[in-house]
Parts: sequence; C-alpha cells; structure tokens
Amino acid sequence: MTFEPERYELMAGPAYRFSLDRRSFFKTLGGGIVVVSFYAGAEAQESGAGRRGGRATPQEISAWLHIDKNGAVTVYTGKVEVGQNARTSLTQAVAEELGAPLSSIELVMGDTGRTPFDIGTFGSMTTPTMVPQLRKMAAAARQLLPAGPWQSINFADVANDRELLKKTASDVTLKPATEWTVLGAPAAKVHGREIVTGKHRYTSDVKLPGMLYGRVLRPERLNATLLSLDTQAAAQMSGVTVVHDGAFAGVAAPTPAEAGSALAALRPEWKNTPQSSSKTLFADLRNPNAGIQSRDGERRSRTETGSVEKALAEAYKKLETSYTVAYIAHAPLEPRAAVAEWNGEKLTVWVGTQRPFGVRTELSQAFHLPEENIRVIMPDTGSAYGGKHTGEVAVEAARLAKAAGKPVKLVWTREEEFTWAYLRPGGVIDVRSAIDNAGRVTAWEFHNYNSGSSAIRTLYDIPNQKIEFHPVRAPLRQGSYRGLAATANHFARESHMDELAAVAGIEPLEFRLRNLKDPRFRAVLQAAAERFGWGKGKASPGSGFGIAGGFEKGSYVAACAEVRMESGRAPRVVRVVEAFECGAIVNPDHLKMQVEGAVVQGLGGALFEAIDFEDGKILNPRFSRYRVPRFRDVPAIEVALLDRKDLPSAGAGETPIVAIAPAVANAIYAGTGERLRSMPLARTSQPGAASGAGIL
Repeated sequence: MTFEPERYELMAGPAYRFSLDRRSFFKTLGGGIVVVSFYAGAEAQESGAGRRGGRATPQEISAWLHIDKNGAVTVYTGKVEVGQNARTSLTQAVAEELGAPLSSIELVMGDTGRTPFDIGTFGSMTTPTMVPQLRKMAAAARQLLPAGPWQSINFADVANDRELLKKTASDVTLKPATEWTVLGAPAAKVHGREIVTGKHRYTSDVKLPGMLYGRVLRPERLNATLLSLDTQAAAQMSGVTVVHDGAFAGVAAPTPAEAGSALAALRPEWKNTPQSSSKTLFADLRNPNAGIQSRDGERRSRTETGSVEKALAEAYKKLETSYTVAYIAHAPLEPRAAVAEWNGEKLTVWVGTQRPFGVRTELSQAFHLPEENIRVIMPDTGSAYGGKHTGEVAVEAARLAKAAGKPVKLVWTREEEFTWAYLRPGGVIDVRSAIDNAGRVTAWEFHNYNSGSSAIRTLYDIPNQKIEFHPVRAPLRQGSYRGLAATANHFARESHMDELAAVAGIEPLEFRLRNLKDPRFRAVLQAAAERFGWGKGKASPGSGFGIAGGFEKGSYVAACAEVRMESGRAPRVVRVVEAFECGAIVNPDHLKMQVEGAVVQGLGGALFEAIDFEDGKILNPRFSRYRVPRFRDVPAIEVALLDRKDLPSAGAGETPIVAIAPAVANAIYAGTGERLRSMPLARTSQPGAASGAGIL
C-alpha cells in the first residue's frame, strides 16, 4: 500500500531508549565489532512486491495452517482482532477453500512467537491482503488432502504425514465470488457467546502469578523536562520498586492502590516551556510565522492539472471558503494495557496493539535486545480505531518488570489515555473553485494544512486542479485515526460541492452527478438517495436533508442525513441512510455493523468531539468533559450494501466514516440556511475557525 503521511506516530522516534549499563554494554559488544542498524521506518516497512513489510511472505502451508488428527484446524495470522470481526471473516475464508466447518477452525492471531510476520492491522488491509492469503493456503492444503467430504478424511494419517503441509502453495485456483457458499454469507461471530457472557479475556484481564501493578510518572504539562526526582519516600514503602532511568520514572507495587500511593510519594521537579492553545490552533497551522514550521523529511503532496488561475479568470461564478477540523481523541473504553514478564534476557509482553511486530521492534530498540529474544502476544483488544499502533505501554511495563524482577501489569488511566496518546490531527482546509454557466466545475484548488493527504484527490471531473497537502509542526502529538485525513478532506470537499450547487442553483444530488463519471461513485450516491427517498418529499419545519459521498481504500460510500434543529439546542441527527460498496462482500451482517459503527463514531467528530488545550495542558481529559455520542444521539440508521462480486473485496473499517459529517453539515444548511464549516458542528462558535465564504 502507499505510505500515508498522516501516520505521524510511525515516523516518530522511539518513546524510550534506555542506556546500557557497563556489564550489558560489554555483553552486547561480545568482543567483536559493534554494528549499528537503524530502523527503516514505516515507509520501508510498507513496501516490497510479494513481501510483507519488506520481509518475504512464507509460502509453506505449515506456516499458516495446521490440521490435527481429529480434524481441528489451527490457522496463524499476524493480523489482530480489535473489534472489527477479522477473526470471523478470516475463519470464513479458510472454511470456504478448505471445505472444513467453521466450528473446526481456530485462529491464532498477533503472536510474534507463533504467527508469520505482519506489518499491522490498519489501513483496511486485512480483507484485501489476508483473506486472499489464507484462502490461497487453505486451497493448497485442500488439494493435498484425500478427495472426499471433510468428515470422511482420515486426519490421523494427515497429521502423521509431516511433509504434507510443509509443501508450498503454488498454482492454486481460488473459487470465484459467484461460487462462494461460506464467504459472502452471514456467519455468527466467532467467540460471540464468550464475549457477551464476559468469559472472553482481553489484555486488561491478563494476570500472572506474583504479578505487580505499575504506574508511570508523568508531568502536568506536555513537553516538560524532568530536572530532578526525590524517590526516597516511595522507595521506603513495603513491596514497592521505584525506577528512575533517564526521562522515565515509575513504580511497581503489590496492588493498584499501593502503586498509586507510591506514585504520589515521588517528588519531581519539572521544567515547562510556553506552548500554544486550541484558541489559536487554526491560525497557527496556516501561518508559518506563528512558530510552527514544516516537519523535516515529511512529504509535501501536490497534484496539479490544467490551469486553475486561467479557469478562475474565465469563470461564470467563483467560490472561496475555508474549513477546519479540531483535534479529537480516540476515546477508547479500553485504555492501553500491557503485562510484561522477563525470563533472564528473554521478554514476553501481552499488550493491546494493532502492530505486535512493530511493538517487538520498539522493545528491541528500548532494551538493546535481539528481536528473537522478545515475544509480543496480542490478546483480543477493543477500541483501537488507529490509536493503538505504538508500544509505549509495553515498554513501560517491561522497564518496571525488569527492575522489580516480577511480572508487572500497567494500565493507563483515563486521563493518561486522553493526554499522552496521540490524537487525530486538527487541520485547516482552504478551497477555491469555479463553475461555468452549465453548472460544471471548471477549477478546483484545495490546500490541506496538517490533517493529511488521505483521499485528498477528487473524483469529480474537473479539468483544472491544484491539490496540495502542507505538513506543519503541530502543537500536539498526532497520528492515525479511523479514516485518517479522509474525514477532514471529505468534510471540506463535500461541503464545498454543496455550496457550489447552491451558487449554481442546482439541486445537490443532480449537481454531483452532473460533475461525476465514476460509475461506482455514482452508484452509491444513487443507492443512498433512493433508499432515503431523496427528492420525493420535503423536510418538516426545523429539519433539513443533506447528502454527501466519498471514496477511499478501494471502497465507496454515500450518506443521506436528516437533521432537526431546535432553538438553543445542538443539531440532532434523526435519520441516516448510508450506501456502501467494497467489492465482493465477505460477511453482509458484519459489514452492516461496521457501517453502523462508523456512522455513530463519525457523528462524534462531526458534532461534539474536540480536544481543548492551553499551554501544554489537555483541559478535557475525561468523559465527563469530553463529549462523545450517547444513546440519545444515535439516529435511525439504514444501510444499503452494494455487492460487487465482479470486484476484489476491499476493507470496510475506515471508509464508512467519511461521509457522515458533510451530510450532516449540508442538512443543517438545507434546514437553516446557515453554513457551518468547522467540525465539531454543534459548537456554536469554534475558536479560530474561518467564517464566511467569498462568492465572486
């Protein structure tokens, strides 16, 4: 896949790199020559034809699949389960090609000691990459098995044939989607009963004999420097281990309460530096003179076709607007958690992460260990949304465990999660455009400052374009979020297309279709409109209808929204219809759930969510101050799925989120005549937001 610049967290240096003591240094040196290797970075990890993260993909069937003497199938994949139901869809993929019942298949996921290397579970890559990979291995295994139905095979003989599944998968023909019987059909969630009854275990449930509980010392303000630390009082507490290693300090104790008391007993001295505020964020991002400069080494994406200036000069009508998006948090119900255990120079960590092999690399760098000495196990984890790519909690737990000589569990507090995890980038987007007297867009200039370049290109047929992403040095730690910058870019683009429709005096859906040839994009717009009843009735007084479409990572989406406005209250979304097309559907029931979940999460960023900060402090680091969608905010949601069995299956974890915000903004305009250009929309005045539009 193409490297996406706004995965800022993957380009940052390691959170910790602990120094070697003299003994460890000479042990590492080993009397030979020291060879220093540098981590290639995320871009190199994501390249390489026929490879996974620059590493050759194993072709031996046994690396991916094992059949025991009773016919039980164990499948190995580096992908992880973070609530997107990959465990079920990958099980279906194996069952389809192997001919085995779903109940006979068990997946081992995200365990660096047992599974093939995988770059990570992000970018909607599981379906387009791992489903074909496991289908290929299952189909190859099936060709090696005796002919006949699954129940009639002598699996004792299969299990005793050591060479059988060590053969490579080559010249394998996969079933076309039109012949699927397991894939393409609903299937119950694997481990669903255990999940709803509480039996299923997650990272925070891991408990080892003799385990201690850790806490880490954090400053009151971001970017503060630790000048000195008095550990005497904490170190005298019974059963408490205190660690101070460079910039890292923390404690481990027999209970969480004792760990909290020991942390409170530490006496640090911090050096703070003046920092910016959410009140000036958008002006700072656009204005390099404000002291926020371009990041060294980061790509500045630019596309230009035709002549925008010439088209603007010859335009029938022109429009110039600005849009802003706030920083928002991932706000997981399950904060970061890790359990670390040392056995001599070998380390095992259980941690909730989307990148187990990436976390193994971080641990290797932090502790100067070869990666083969480290095992990272990823129990199923909830609430990732792109926010659990990095392994700082694993490194912190491991450092405490190393000092304590016992396993240590570290679970971040809610305030730590809001303050020290990376955020979805805030951004400013400036747009200039022009139309001719036939209602066709002739010029399009689009500048995104900071939030990223995902889905920055437009699929509308516009002859003259200039599209540019401007990386800047932002004031807060920022990184991946569900959909990346596609949410910001779609909000600006689809809001602006609605504004152009109003300038042209053309109905919004008709205006989009008039400027669009892409058949898949047209299909989702028309499907959403038909299901919604677009154009067949008027909104009730105080309500408005809005429409928006989108595309990203091989899939297409369109949303229609009905929004009700009441005096003195935030806009309320009462109905959403979303049409989604991602090629051949793997599991329609779970795909529908993905779309519904994306709509609800997207409503948070569209209406409510924003990080407030001032001089290095996050001002709303808990749910009582950080507004997320509640049950009363959830509208009636209808999903229209377009099943394209003639196309490869694409991922569905991200794209469904991108259309809801502009659809809501457009509905607010339709109902009130007021155009809101700042996310979150429910804030009546967004500090630093651009206001007004220039219609020329």
